[in-house]
Amino acid sequence: MSGSVVIRVLSYLSRTSQFLPPNKTNYVNIRRPFTAKLQGEGQIRPLDGVKVLDLTRVLAGPFATMILGDLGAEVIKVERPGSGDDTRAWGPPFVGDESAYFLSVNRNKKSIAVNLKDPKGTKLVTELAKVCDVLVENYLPGKLNEMGLGYEELSEVAPHLIYCSITGYGQTGPESHKPGYDSIASAVSGMMHITGPEDGDPVRPGVAMTDLATGLYTQGAVMAALLQRQKTGRGLHIDCNLLSSQVACLTHIAANYLNAGIEARRWGTAHGSIVPYQGFKTKDGYLVVAAGNDQQFMKVCKVLCMNGLADSPKYKSNKLRVQHRKELLQILSERFMEETTGEWLRRFEGTGVPCGPINNIQQVFANPQVAHNGLILEMDHPKSGRIAVPGPAVRFSTFESSNPMPPPLIGQHTVQVLRDTLGYSDDVINQLLASRTVTQNKASLGKTFQLKLAVLMTATESVGNSKGQNLAKRRKRVIQPNQLHMTLAPSLHPTLHLSVLSQWEVTHAAVTSSFACVGRCYANGWFPEQPASNEMN
Repeated sequence: MSGSVVIRVLSYLSRTSQFLPPNKTNYVNIRRPFTAKLQGEGQIRPLDGVKVLDLTRVLAGPFATMILGDLGAEVIKVERPGSGDDTRAWGPPFVGDESAYFLSVNRNKKSIAVNLKDPKGTKLVTELAKVCDVLVENYLPGKLNEMGLGYEELSEVAPHLIYCSITGYGQTGPESHKPGYDSIASAVSGMMHITGPEDGDPVRPGVAMTDLATGLYTQGAVMAALLQRQKTGRGLHIDCNLLSSQVACLTHIAANYLNAGIEARRWGTAHGSIVPYQGFKTKDGYLVVAAGNDQQFMKVCKVLCMNGLADSPKYKSNKLRVQHRKELLQILSERFMEETTGEWLRRFEGTGVPCGPINNIQQVFANPQVAHNGLILEMDHPKSGRIAVPGPAVRFSTFESSNPMPPPLIGQHTVQVLRDTLGYSDDVINQLLASRTVTQNKASLGKTFQLKLAVLMTATESVGNSKGQNLAKRRKRVIQPNQLHMTLAPSLHPTLHLSVLSQWEVTHAAVTSSFACVGRCYANGWFPEQPASNEMN
């Protein structure tokens, strides 16, 4: 048994219920929370060695699992064969064949394409759950239970598993059956009611803040659950939902109503309880000024050369300024229109008054502080080339996220995960590929053999010599194009997975030794020409 297999077996056994201390419900599990080989103290990330099975799509779930991946977790993203995550098609803009939307929240993940309508597919996911630490899903409540992949079912075979569900409204309750969409949850939770111009209609926030907030809550809950498991030795179920996340984020708006019965309203860029604290139109743009106390208001008046305002009895305190909001804002607005945004920024510099321009996105990424904070993350995508996405919001002193894995193609890592994570043999993998239970994205492979179809067909045991000879004789008809790119498995036992040959006369084939394959073909005289290439690209 290889060392890697031993590690996986011991890791699993140490997390099963039969290995818990007898008659003890609370204890400290001293099992090391990661099994990966560490490269040095400066390279250790918080979640190194933690495996996350990602059954989510769109935004809230992928955002959460991306953060876990940034922190070192190995994230295995399960996708539908063919189409994958819904957001892959959400464009334009597209970068190559991938939508910018998908690229933005799916770095540091491996993609395995599994048909969950196939019982063999659900069994495969169950096997993955057994060897993973965390499962995150965003199906409707009960949907995965129907497949045998619910928390109750998986916790029986994987008691160590932290199972996190993301829904629109929760696992139970009168609205739990409804699907979760950011816009709907934003409306139902009151977020849209408080967003928009003072005298205008409700407005949807410019980004899906409800989804993103839920993703952040999810990531934090998973981190807490990992710590909890270190104390109890067992996993648990986490219930995250869009409605709860957004209502929790109402904070003081909710408290105003719950304690004082004050109904919220829209204020545009302004603040309901502080004046001046909003955006002002300038000669060439917009500037936000936030005078959070009386001293700052006095400084604003000084910068505007309007010291008389600070001395006015109507504006002496924030309470009075709120009472005389419209009159004061009219005076300030007229003054701000007299200069450019750049001039106002120059005048406010060093005063201690919080202010800043309303930037467009081009201006955001031209900001040197944005670049300094590492918020432009560049990667080499296997098909789209050089891409850039927003980087992690948090930086750590002991490690960097400067070399991320690019967002995957659909099924880019199927064979790798089946072999390395589950330990499946090549024969089993080929059977799953042939039955379309799983698919492997061949265009994503970094190493390929360019061999003629005759070489590949005649080298497989499932075809047989006579059929291989016949196919070789008809090669001018069947080899279109005459060079095929096939998978070379990155292991000590190179295997070419040939499920793509189903369009010809053979459903699937496997070359157990690529070099022996070439030798046998030449020895039998099944083709007269030199293969185009016998080298890996």
